[in-house]
Amino acid sequence: MEHWITEMMDGYGYMGIFLLITLENLFPPIPSEVILTFGGFMTTYSELTVTGVVVSSTLGSVIGAFLLYGVGRLLNVERLEKIVERYGRILRLTPKDIRKANDWFAKYGAWTVLFCRLIPLVRSLISIPAGCTRMNFLKFTLLTTLGSLAWNVILICIGAAVGASWDTIVGYMDTYSNIVYIGLALLCAIFAFLFLRKRVLAGK
Repeated sequence: MEHWITEMMDGYGYMGIFLLITLENLFPPIPSEVILTFGGFMTTYSELTVTGVVVSSTLGSVIGAFLLYGVGRLLNVERLEKIVERYGRILRLTPKDIRKANDWFAKYGAWTVLFCRLIPLVRSLISIPAGCTRMNFLKFTLLTTLGSLAWNVILICIGAAVGASWDTIVGYMDTYSNIVYIGLALLCAIFAFLFLRKRVLAGK
């Protein structure tokens, strides 16, 4: 995949970067680390500029986030509650649980959207609950743009600074991503255990 990404960027420049980052938001396994650091490296030997790469990648991030926000709007809280009413027994979920999650995101969602843009995998998916909870679109756009801009600038500038050694940065980012994935898996496991334990105790 890395070879395909770099070839597309070499061939299509800013448009290639924009399209790849948009796809990265929709399909998180596509590594933004490769796109952004290689984009930074390209500014050292091509006509691309750091500003141009930052702008095209940030536009791609925002457009991708808009699409996932739209998916969240289609899967609004009311629809999720109906799904849970029908199938929630399998996971021991109730419509009340969905409502609590919605209330939590409504209260803390702004900061969540901003900071999650700096976390691999979650940075893309956070747009869906924002849409589900019908987060103010202008606020969502602003926070998504700021978070994406910070992530993009950091990796693009690093790629431009290290030049031909950009792929070593990708290795470090892979390690960072793996640590994040392990942490997320542990948090999910702990949450699931506490949630099920509470349900079991409540049923006694």
